Amino acid sequence: FFSFFFLCIRSNEVRTKVAYAALYCFFLTAILITVGGNLVVIISICHFKQLRTPTNLLVLSLAVADLFLGLFSMPLIMVRSVETCWYFGSTVCIMYSFVDVVLCTVSLFHLVFIAIDRYHAVCDPMRYPSKITVSTVWMFIAIGWVIPILYSSGLLYFRGNSDGIEVYNLCPGDCMILLNALWGLLDTIFTFCLPFSIMISLYSKIFIVARQHARAMHRVVHQKLTGERKRNAENKKKDNKATKTLGIVVSVFILCWSPYCFNNLFTSVSDVSSSPLVVEIFGWLAYFNSAFNPIIYGLFYPCNLSHRDGQAHSNFLEEKTKSLKPRC
Repeated sequence: FFSFFFLCIRSNEVRTKVAYAALYCFFLTAILITVGGNLVVIISICHFKQLRTPTNLLVLSLAVADLFLGLFSMPLIMVRSVETCWYFGSTVCIMYSFVDVVLCTVSLFHLVFIAIDRYHAVCDPMRYPSKITVSTVWMFIAIGWVIPILYSSGLLYFRGNSDGIEVYNLCPGDCMILLNALWGLLDTIFTFCLPFSIMISLYSKIFIVARQHARAMHRVVHQKLTGERKRNAENKKKDNKATKTLGIVVSVFILCWSPYCFNNLFTSVSDVSSSPLVVEIFGWLAYFNSAFNPIIYGLFYPCNLSHRDGQAHSNFLEEKTKSLKPRC
């Protein structure tokens, strides 16, 4: 998945002790934020019963993938980035390559599934409880892990990171995954362009309907609401906030991953390799997405992780937004 291009023989560049310390501190901070933030999300959802909703099962699975990235992939790449050499041997390199592809793809799949969940919750709330059940979510989670494992296995088995890129392999003993032209194109389409299109399409429709809901609530905000109607309005408001939060998560994902993916595609289809520094920056920017997700959830807590009552949403729509009749 990653296309780092570094010499295993240490570079002639000499860094001062201060530079080494600063780089290690920076990367360690990113790792600690990734691990700590995702642990908070995992513990919160597992501990509090009111957070054990279908949507939050997807969030939990996403946090597990991001946590493993912080525990396994990021420390290895931190050492390689600072030392400009791979010290861990070929076996660990193969393990890193496989696990890294799996975890990054798992994160992407889960963001797509979360967008699908949000789409049904906002655009079709009356049938949402029957469509997005716990069983459905577990099916999403299974797909979100099994397909990335098969994809990563296929990439390594068919040597998509070795055949056709011999011109780049100038450093015996280094650990890098440069994709050939075919796999580079497939990788960009499968792991970025297609999911990007799905998420943008779904969230565009979601925000249109959410805006209609907001206008409907604005018209009744001065009316006297009591009992169940008031709770329904409050639940709908929280649901719209959660949708915006998840939209931010997707936007951050795009900002983090698009530079790397398009650079990877350019490198694969052309014989021009990007600057090692540029690829390094793009690679770490992609990793930072795993640190940003729990931060975003934390900033909007508890609105984004609050329990949603699907029937309450349906009642609110039936009573207050019949005239809108949004079509997604």
